[in-house]
This record gives sequence, C-alpha cells and structure tokens, in this order.
Amino acid sequence: MGKSRTKRFKRPQFSPTGDCQSELAAAENGTEREEDDGPAAELLEKLQHPSAEVRECACAGLARLVQQRPALPDLARRDAVRRLGPLLLDPSLAVRETAAGALRNLSACGGFEVCDDMVTKDIMTPLVALLRECSAGLDSNEMSPQEEKDQNRNSVVENIANEAVNVLWNVCECSSRAVSIFNKEGCLEIVMKFLSRFSTNVDLAISVAYCLQTVTEDNPELLKSFSAAALHVLESAALCPVSSMEYTLLRTLVAGTIWNLRDIIPSKSQAEIINAILKILSEVLEMDAGKVVIQMKEVETQRLKTAAEAEELLEHANGDGLIEDDEMEESPPKRRVRRKTFISDLLPPTNRELREAGALLVAQQTALETIVNMCCTEDPSDDEWEEELSSSDESEAFLENSLGEGGGQLLSPLCLSHEIHAALTNFLIPRKVFEKTAFPNSIAVDICSRNPTWKPLLRKMNTVQWRALVCLQSLVSLLEVEHLGGAPALQALAQHLSTLLFSQPDLAQHSDFLEAISSALRALLQTMASKNISQCMTPDQLMTLCRAGIQSGNVGVRVNVVSIAGIAGSVLAKEDGTLETLKTMGCFLLEVATKDPSLVVAGEALDALFDVFADGKEAERASVQIHLLSTLKEFQPVFKMKIRKEGRGKYSPDQLCVLDNVRMNLRRFVAYQETVEKRLTT
Repeated sequence: MGKSRTKRFKRPQFSPTGDCQSELAAAENGTEREEDDGPAAELLEKLQHPSAEVRECACAGLARLVQQRPALPDLARRDAVRRLGPLLLDPSLAVRETAAGALRNLSACGGFEVCDDMVTKDIMTPLVALLRECSAGLDSNEMSPQEEKDQNRNSVVENIANEAVNVLWNVCECSSRAVSIFNKEGCLEIVMKFLSRFSTNVDLAISVAYCLQTVTEDNPELLKSFSAAALHVLESAALCPVSSMEYTLLRTLVAGTIWNLRDIIPSKSQAEIINAILKILSEVLEMDAGKVVIQMKEVETQRLKTAAEAEELLEHANGDGLIEDDEMEESPPKRRVRRKTFISDLLPPTNRELREAGALLVAQQTALETIVNMCCTEDPSDDEWEEELSSSDESEAFLENSLGEGGGQLLSPLCLSHEIHAALTNFLIPRKVFEKTAFPNSIAVDICSRNPTWKPLLRKMNTVQWRALVCLQSLVSLLEVEHLGGAPALQALAQHLSTLLFSQPDLAQHSDFLEAISSALRALLQTMASKNISQCMTPDQLMTLCRAGIQSGNVGVRVNVVSIAGIAGSVLAKEDGTLETLKTMGCFLLEVATKDPSLVVAGEALDALFDVFADGKEAERASVQIHLLSTLKEFQPVFKMKIRKEGRGKYSPDQLCVLDNVRMNLRRFVAYQETVEKRLTT
C-alpha cells in the first residue's frame, strides 16, 4: 500500500583487511592503554602524518572503525569528516582512495543524520573537486615512470571515482542540500562520463547508475540538464550486451533511471521507451535466481578445488628446487614484491561467483521496485505518512519506502496509460511477478545457510519475495480481472498467498514478510469482493492472521489485517449462518478500535466495523449480541478527545482529515445502530 522506491536498503559494507592489520591492531589495542585516546583519536591523528603510507593505513583503519556503531559519536565529536575531507585531494592517489572509502562507509553506516552532518561540514566541496579531477584524469595519459610501474593510472583513477561516486550517492539519498549542490555544480556531466565507461568498468557504471536513480527522482531542475549526449549514454548502457549478471544489474538500474526521465521524453517516443524498459525488467524476472545461486556455488567449488591442486603442485615444484640448490638455504627468505597499497588490497579477494549471484538478486529486486513505480503515482503527502508511521528498525531495511503505513491506499492508482497497460500484459509481467512471490529455492537456501560468505544472499532472496508481494499488490489493484487471468486465477492466487502465509512459523515475528503479504492479500481480497468472487480463506485462517498481525509493532501490518477483517466480514455479513464468525470479528475489531495506541489503526478498525455491520440480518443480530452500540457510544467521546489531544503533534494533515471523516462516520453509524437495535428489541 505504498510506493517502492528504487533505493538501497542494506548492502555489503567495505571491510578492510590485509596489509594494514598490524596498524589496525595497534590502534585497537590503544583502548587498553588509554581509554580517552582510543582508536578514533589515534587514527585521526595519523591522518596528518607526513608519510603517505601511514595516512593511507589510518584511512583504512577508520573505514573499518566506522562500521562499529558505538564509534560514530566519538568520530563526530572529533570532527572526523573535516579531517578526512581534505585527504580526498591528497597528493597520494592511494590516500585519496582510502579516504573516499572511509567516507563511503561513514555515510553508509551512519544513516540520514550522519550524511546530513557531512553536508553541513562541507564534504561536498572536496568531493566535487575530487570527482572533477577524476574526470580530467581519465582523459590524461601523463604518468610518471613510478606510477606506470605500479599500476595503470586510469584504473587507479576509476577506483577512486567509484569510491567517490558511492559517497555522492549516499549523501544525495539522505540530503536534499546535497542534491541541490549536485545540480548546481554540474555533477551530472561528470558522472555521465563515468557511466560511458561501462564496457570496461561495470563496477563504476553500477555505482553511477545507483546515484542517477537517486538524483533523478523528483528533480525537475536536473532533468533540464540532460543533453542528447547524456541520453545516448543511458541508451547505450541499457542496450549493452549481457556478458555477466553485473551487466544485467546495470541495465536494470539504467531502466529505472530512464523511467525517472519520462517527463523529458517526447510523447511520440513514450510507447517505445516504456516497451524498452519493461522488456529489460521482464528479462531480468524471467531468470531463476535459485538455480543461478546453485550453479554459481558449484562453479566456485570447482574453481577453489582447481586452485588448491595447482598451489599444491607449485609448492612441490618449489620444494624440489630448494633441495637441489644448497646455496638457497642460506639466502634470506623471499619476500613477495608488494606494489603500492590501494583500496583493493584492503578488501577480501573477489568472489566472482558470489558477486554474480548477488547482482542478479539485486537486479530482480530493482526490477520489481521499478514496476511498482510505473504503476503508481505518489500523493504529495506520502512522505509525511511514511515518516510519521515508520514502525521498526527491522522493517526500515526493507519496507521504509516500500509499504505505506497509514490507513487507506496511500498511492493513487493511475488510470494506466494504454502503453503501460499493453507492455505489462505483453511481457507477461503479472505471471512473472506471481512466480517471484514463492519462497526461495530450498536447495539454494540450504547452500547459503551452510556457507558463511554466501549467507548474505539469504536476505537478498527474501527481499526479492517481499518486493514481488508489493508489486503483486499494485498489479492486482490496477489491472482488470481478465488481464490477471480471470476469477479462477485470482482464487488460485488467494490460495497461494494463504499457503505462503500459514506455512511461515512464528508469523508475528516476521514483520517484513507479514507486512508485504498482508498488503498483497488486502488488495487481492478487495478486488475479489468488488467483483463478487468467492473468497478462499476460511474464517479460522482469517482470525489466525488477524490475531498474529495485530500483535506486530509495525503499524502497516496492523492496518492491513484490520482492513482484511473488514473486507472479509462485509462479504460474510451478506451470507447465512455466519453469526458466530461475525461476532468473533466484531469483538476483535472493537478491541482494536478502543485499545490500539495508533489512531490510524483505530480509525481503520472503526471503518472496518462500519463495513461489516452496515447491512445484513446476520450482521444486525451479531451487533446486538456483542453490544456494539453501547461500546461505540462510550468510545465516541474518547476517540474525539484523542484526535484533539494527539492529532496535531503526531499526525499529518492528511491523516487528521481521514480521522475526522472517521469521527463523523462514527456519529452516523451510532445513529444507524440505534435504529437497528430499537427495531430488533421491539
């Protein structure tokens, strides 16, 4: 019931290991020597060291330290941002790269407050300057002999640019001031130049694509800056050959960016662009991520086995050579030649197979988010609803921007244009989304569970399922029944969702999943009720869901289950032999309306009561037996007082408007119930 924006939720963070371990260990041991001058103080002091290698190691140490949340206040107190910022323009390229890596981690781990503070402390000035130098550096072929010997300069500059773009992406996602600076400083031209190198550096291109998705969202000023050349770069990236899953991810991200640019695309080209976007998204969703995970793990196992065998042969060969040459026994041990340390030295060895599997899962997640955005338009007040009703840290990782948490549908469905409608159906998007709502492949789950390095993919697989449920909700709300496969398909879908729901043990503990599936089920049941299609959930299943959901700390879950009870109850009220079920539902809804701490949930429960007990002989009998009238009459002044006391401080104007409507409807409903009760008792 909310918009799924193309924003990242959680991503693997940079974790330096390797050549600077001794430096980091010494810094960490500093806490034992002197608590006031812990690792933060020591590392920040070394940022001013005359030796570039010491500065580099200090930056790497900070990159690791910022991932420890308790360290963040100390770093803020010691003005880490202002001390790291100048190092983005350090004479040493290695220091620039590690300083950017430290700021990237700080911005990713610190969240909105830290990013906003970084902008306040003027991180954008050195950051934009660094990006400009990187852009100029990619055009320059002037290299010193030493730099030529160490590493190709363009490769080094691209690595620095990648870190810097990630910092830019993070701060722009969290700060409107950063986006404004992005616009004014002409950063678009710089990042488009980086994106144009997608054929040789997909990592940099992916970082730019993420950044572009962020800065092009609701940014009319920036859209005016897109030249024909910039649009051509986007088109080339979107149509690039898929030689790996990373290119699949790149194409998906670029497709989402192109959708953000729809307002500057000529109307005569809209249909072509929409078809191109949905073709890319359809191809991504067609892939079986579970099978890819299994295949990639098999490839990794074989690669490691081959590498181990080769290493063993090499050791035997070296051993024989040493035995034959007595003089070598007296020579000092050989040291591996160490090139100048760059950020890649500080990262774990690249696991190509893991990256491939992860890239596909993120691509599918992004594809589903983009489809939701194509189906929905956002009300101006959506952000207020989301801010007021954000309910838990756990749900923030996935549902902060995916599911609205207020009463009613926060997204206004578009009267879908013919182009979008046709493309959705032509590319079989509903079927492909439906397939992604299933639980992840059990073999793939087992593989990832047993391998620590692959375990993060479990979250990604679950996220794809949750996104698919959100996307399904949008499609069910917007498409006609015949385009969803007709009544039998909707009934099968309802049965599928019920199976998913009740096969999950400890239902109330899975907040993300419960909000996603309850939103999808709510939309589906609403559509089925409006078309007089018989429901598939039994009353017992319904009440099990409602009782589990109402215990959730997530406001969105509680709103959804209350609404589901209202939808199902209004259908049952018109049938015979449903008295006991209606009494159970009525008692449940009354308890929620009078006891839930959120006025939004209470208002939804009252609306549900109005729907369930508005008509029908069984409903009238049930209302009298559960003392509906007396309870609501007693609650009426309490509800009015709560709106007056809590409303202005806790709820947005739109929410207050909805609650005021509920208050007026409550007065009318009480009057109606008085006539019902009088008629039945006389």
